[in-house]
Amino acid sequence: MISAMVRMIFLESSQALAKERLRQVADQLREGFPDAAKLLEDAEEDVLAFMHFPPAHWSKLCSTNPLERLNREIARRTEVVSIFPNRASLLRLSTAYLREQDEEWLTERRYVSLGSLSEISADALAPVSGKFIA
Repeated sequence: MISAMVRMIFLESSQALAKERLRQVADQLREGFPDAAKLLEDAEEDVLAFMHFPPAHWSKLCSTNPLERLNREIARRTEVVSIFPNRASLLRLSTAYLREQDEEWLTERRYVSLGSLSEISADALAPVSGKFIA
């Protein structure tokens, strides 16, 4: 029931509506789960940070699919080897794949296109964390 209530926050169409929904959910939780209500209220800006981006980006920012895919591929590659002589050899294999993936993301396939990122101004990103990702 609680996860369904929290999920409703992310389905709102604007940040203002999402903030209002978050407050409603926190109020509903306060009686039975005061710690959860306080945690939700304290994390409001972090929970809704994705809404500073254009709505077209929201589904990608809320997804863990790229991370899950990356972890599955590392697991697949390590299962092929089966037994590693030491920890360093496992780290070398994993690091080699991560470097390969990073290169691919930089040069070939982007999860979010540069064109759609150009819609975001520096002023829009400033409230998220005060830092910019280069």
